[in-house]
Amino acid sequence: MRWTAVWWILAALVSLDGDNIRHGLNKDLGFSHEDRTENIRRIAEVARLMNDAGLIVVTAFISPYREDRLLAQHIIGPDRFFEIYVSTPIATCEARDPKGMYKRARAGEIQGFTGVGAPYEPPESPAMEIDTSVDTLPEYVVKVLSGLVDRIAIPGSDKENTT
Repeated sequence: MRWTAVWWILAALVSLDGDNIRHGLNKDLGFSHEDRTENIRRIAEVARLMNDAGLIVVTAFISPYREDRLLAQHIIGPDRFFEIYVSTPIATCEARDPKGMYKRARAGEIQGFTGVGAPYEPPESPAMEIDTSVDTLPEYVVKVLSGLVDRIAIPGSDKENTT
């Protein structure tokens, strides 16, 4: 891997995830289909604004509906949207549930929870797929960084892609 490129990516990288968004910007949203759509729309708008400011935005969200991911791609822009499908089996997700969300959903305390009371529509052609029940953390970090290095214009490089 080209370490100079990795340094540039990490220097300009910001991460958005369910915890830091749902406790602030999207604290008014639940898990209904409509709320999930609005959650992803808002995240896409924030990611686009951050991209416009020169940042690389990595978002980590359960986005169960294909139509919502297509909307996000439209808002962010197809050249800047790099979909990674984390295809971890539901049993693995439940075994790793540090906040007890799956347990609460199974007990009926959370309605419309993905994989329990609501469907998940896998992407038809993601840019990358990772199964965290098979790959190790270092393996998928290298895989994701390699994918980003291949797509992003790095200062001083000969790449013409400006995303």
